Amino acid sequence: MKIAIGNDHAAVELKFEIASYLEELGHEVVNYGTDETQSCDYPVYGVKVGRAVAAGEVDCGVLICGTGVGISIAANKVAGVRAAVCSDTATARLVKQHNNANIIAFGARIVGVELAKDIVKAYLDAEFMGGRHGKRVDMIHEIEADQFLC
Repeated sequence: MKIAIGNDHAAVELKFEIASYLEELGHEVVNYGTDETQSCDYPVYGVKVGRAVAAGEVDCGVLICGTGVGISIAANKVAGVRAAVCSDTATARLVKQHNNANIIAFGARIVGVELAKDIVKAYLDAEFMGGRHGKRVDMIHEIEADQFLC
């Protein structure tokens, strides 16, 4: 699987740990994040990963900033992106199974290295369930297209 990874200055060290872990699992990693610890703007990296995922250049994405929230909000502004912040493995599994999330995010100031690896693994091992969940994901697409009717 080809996986995009993006991060801001708060997550450089964790990004390298997760990228190495993904490669150990046999995945190709494309680095869209900063490699510098000097303060930078997380929306830049969230959008880069979001666009790569939406364009099909990669299969999915991993985003990391201080909390995972800001960078995921930026990614979610790209049509076709469903980025979800995960601070535990149950959420990581469920965002794939129920929401067909194509990007996960977490915070370098929130989770440690080993939990971050477990979150990534739980997400990658999960499969979208479809069915009633597919209908709901379709509704999200309708919102993006400004055609959602209730």
